Amino acid sequence: MKVRIEPSGHEFEANPGETLLEAALREGFHLPYSCRNGACGTCKGRVVSGLIDHKAYEPKALSAADRAAGKALFCRAVPMEPVVIEAREIGVAKDIIIKTLPCRVARLEKLAPDVMRLLLKLPQNERLQFLAGQYIDILLKDGRRRGFSLANAPSDDEFLELHVRHVPGGLFSGHVFEAMKERALLRFEGPLGTFFLREDSTAPVILMAGGTGFAPMKAILEQAFHGESQRPLHLYWGARTRQDLYLHDLALAWARRHPHFLYTPVLSQASASDEWAGRTGYVHEAVASDVRDLSAYEVYASGPPQMIEAARDLFPRQGLREESFYYDAFNYAKDPE
Repeated sequence: MKVRIEPSGHEFEANPGETLLEAALREGFHLPYSCRNGACGTCKGRVVSGLIDHKAYEPKALSAADRAAGKALFCRAVPMEPVVIEAREIGVAKDIIIKTLPCRVARLEKLAPDVMRLLLKLPQNERLQFLAGQYIDILLKDGRRRGFSLANAPSDDEFLELHVRHVPGGLFSGHVFEAMKERALLRFEGPLGTFFLREDSTAPVILMAGGTGFAPMKAILEQAFHGESQRPLHLYWGARTRQDLYLHDLALAWARRHPHFLYTPVLSQASASDEWAGRTGYVHEAVASDVRDLSAYEVYASGPPQMIEAARDLFPRQGLREESFYYDAFNYAKDPE
């Protein structure tokens, strides 16, 4: 089935039953995407002409108004006839090769009671080329996948670093916290996703993380520092309690070392034992309070879907352009034991 992308005019063929995103990636055309399961809305675009069939998706990712306007989730849309779609292509990702590789667990380090740092070592003759902010899928033996953002910068790739939150009832995260040992063998596919800093812009950047959404921000910031970027960078990190800011001292050290970088931690459930004198409330509200006019900014957000949805609703009302908002919603998988 022929698919044409506007405004580029690029064309490719989709196989029967293949989604628009799957076909585009297979043919080397990189469209925005993140979760690939119809939950986040990153891949949303317009079907200009032609008939599609939608696989199951979450309504919050594509509203009835979106459907009425001709929009679709390209990760769930299967073309039923030749179609023309309208989408932004991402040229910088075109040379990144998605691989399936083995790796060994080099180190396990508990950063918080429910956050584990995994350092993964690739085979000696392998290297993963990726963009800071992208993620990998851990491939489980039963065929299921678990996606985790890479927390290390590409310039520091001796190990691949993951921040794994312990999800109650989670099959993989439960194994990480309760049974995984160093030198365990894993397989993964990656790098995946289109969440990374657009370096062709000079706009000031707001990075908004919730919980382990700090992981891709760590990679993005360390890569920016390594490249000696002078763009203004402001990290807002939202968490429930002080212990959930699991690398707080690292972010404070960045702020001391880099004059163009600011760090604002925000706690939503600070307790008396935290002895917290900093910002409280929701992290997206802290951003909106500090920057009343977002029209000149780029905003990068990663973390819980609720945080992303709240920002998508609030920030445009403060001038943020749709094309200047990049996000990665963390949809945690839960499995019965």
